[in-house]
Amino acid sequence: MHKRPICVSRIRKVPKQFSWVDQRLVRDRYIDQLSHEACALYLFLLTVADAHGLSFYADRSLCRRLSMPHSVLHRARQELIEGDLVAYASPLYQVLALDQPPLGPTPGALRMTAADTPMAIKDIFKHLAETLP
Repeated sequence: MHKRPICVSRIRKVPKQFSWVDQRLVRDRYIDQLSHEACALYLFLLTVADAHGLSFYADRSLCRRLSMPHSVLHRARQELIEGDLVAYASPLYQVLALDQPPLGPTPGALRMTAADTPMAIKDIFKHLAETLP
């Protein structure tokens, strides 16, 4: 199938600030092993990371920004660490390169079933806002 932009005037360009989402996150099924909360944290970390994947946010700030209680943030962070997606040394995060295949299912991660459908990121955040205390 030949693809062409639908809206030529809105083709994405690399912004002055640095941020990207590696397609291998989906293609190599990393995302299939993560809970919605871990996906939200990962997206936030990707968005704020510098060219080396580094960012620093205190737990309090992350909880506020992501509307997560501390216990949920801790579990989400642990999923990302166990999935070999981030390294963490409080308060410094490093989003890691996806150079190796995923390590396998993360304990406690949500699993997709035939009834599941992909969700837009805004819907994930809406779902989080509605389900978290």
